[in-house]
Amino acid sequence: MEVANQLVATGEFRVFKVPLGFIKVLQWVFSIFAFATCGSYSGEFRLSVDCKNKTESDLNIEVEFDYPFRLHQVYFDAPTCRGPEERLFLVGDYSSSAQFFVTIAVFAFLYSLAALVTYVFFQAKYRENNKGPIIDFVVTAVFAFLWLVSSSAWAKGLSDVKTATDPERVMTLIKACKIEGNKCSEKHGPVMSGLNTSVVFGFLNLVLWVGNLWFVFKETGWTAPFMRHPPPSQEKQPAPESFGAPGYVQEPQGYGQPDPYSQGGYQPDYGQQEGYGQQGGYNQGGEYNQQGAPTSFANQM
Repeated sequence: MEVANQLVATGEFRVFKVPLGFIKVLQWVFSIFAFATCGSYSGEFRLSVDCKNKTESDLNIEVEFDYPFRLHQVYFDAPTCRGPEERLFLVGDYSSSAQFFVTIAVFAFLYSLAALVTYVFFQAKYRENNKGPIIDFVVTAVFAFLWLVSSSAWAKGLSDVKTATDPERVMTLIKACKIEGNKCSEKHGPVMSGLNTSVVFGFLNLVLWVGNLWFVFKETGWTAPFMRHPPPSQEKQPAPESFGAPGYVQEPQGYGQPDPYSQGGYQPDYGQQEGYGQQGGYNQGGEYNQQGAPTSFANQM
């Protein structure tokens, strides 16, 4: 009891809420329906042969057949209307397709059960080194293919079984039915609804296993190189409120060089007496110092 409690406590039961585990449960259930509806089938049909000689007639010929549908081994006794009865056998052996279908269903049931146990109680080992998801994907792909083959084969086999057990066709095997004056008729045909259901469950299993391939494939991690990750968000620097904010204090002298437009730069002195205002330069008495004109540039300034 303690062991069971520990298993329940350590189980990852939330896996049933995700598609990987939920679809596996459906696979387990539908595989049971598939092999149960086919493997447990048994059917019968009834014929009547009414001879001219009523004492030789048989109005209730019952023919029974079941899984695995080796119909060539199924026989019945029919009147000849001319003496002793004859033993007749049905035609066909359809056991290969039926047994193949049931075998795939049984193994799918066992694998689904084992996978569910692994998902719940051995989740860590399942994801260790990514081997569990890869094996699960390969096995799921194989079962999907086998469901396709077995369901298709069994659908064809069922069609042949219906033809071989058709009372109208079976009556062609009875010689008394070919004699004029005798009447052969069908009293009860075989009920094939259970076998039809098995074919439906077979193709439903095919859909489930093919659909589960994507969810198992995602667990393998093979899709990681193809996933586009969004670029990392870049934080924008806040804009300063004004140029007087901290960090934007500008030195009055730029990069440490003197301001050419300040007082420390070049300031020509137009008020000097030397240069343009000298007596012996351009301010000489006979050339530029005419009557009515300023005697120097300094006086003009």
